[in-house]
Amino acid sequence: MNPDYLYYGCAIVAVFVAGLAKGGFAGVGALAMPIMALGVDPVRGAAILLPILILQDAVSVWVYRRTWDGSILKVMLPGAAVGIGMGWLFAAQVSETAVLGVLGAISILFGLQRLWVERGNAVLLPSDSPGWIGFLFGIASGFTSQIAHAGSPPFQMWVLPKRLPRDMLVGTTALAFAAMNWMKMPAYAALGQFTRANLMATAFLVPVAVVSTLAGVALVRRVDPARFYTLIYGLMVLLGIKLVLDALMA
Repeated sequence: MNPDYLYYGCAIVAVFVAGLAKGGFAGVGALAMPIMALGVDPVRGAAILLPILILQDAVSVWVYRRTWDGSILKVMLPGAAVGIGMGWLFAAQVSETAVLGVLGAISILFGLQRLWVERGNAVLLPSDSPGWIGFLFGIASGFTSQIAHAGSPPFQMWVLPKRLPRDMLVGTTALAFAAMNWMKMPAYAALGQFTRANLMATAFLVPVAVVSTLAGVALVRRVDPARFYTLIYGLMVLLGIKLVLDALMA
């Protein structure tokens, strides 16, 4: 297949998936990076997606700007900053093949964890776990977010046991990941990824992001969520296995 066609096909599907997540299918956005990595260097793919995620974050933060828990953000965001720094160092010091392998491993673990949760077997920490535990999970969330835009599982494992009201949970999550995405901007700039070509690719994909977000809002009311999520997370595991195998055979 022509490499350009493969890249554009993967990029459009990846952004569409990210838009569905922002439109209401929470969690499926982690499938975007494994798909993107099928057609382009994973670090470059993550840099192309990052401004789109920030644009989508702005909408979520505005909607939930009055409902968020500052005590959670105060604990987790400093840890996330450390994790993002670790992810930057990892990407800067190792080969593209190693990044591909880590992305594949994260995809497999994320997919299996979400399939486990969908079966009603959530792995959660005690609701009164101390702040330093939240800091550590913030590091894990920042690292996986920097490498694969997939920081949700560590974040949820510490936050969900607190049983926040729905809007408070959504607002805190939106603000946390909006902050993390802005933290990632200097890291990707230091990696030299905000080139004219990458920014042009981002601009090309913005309309897809808008349309897919609106599609997510419309479809979330019509699609059986149980079957949809099972399909998505199963696909994520398969894509993760492919990425790991590609890295091992490179």
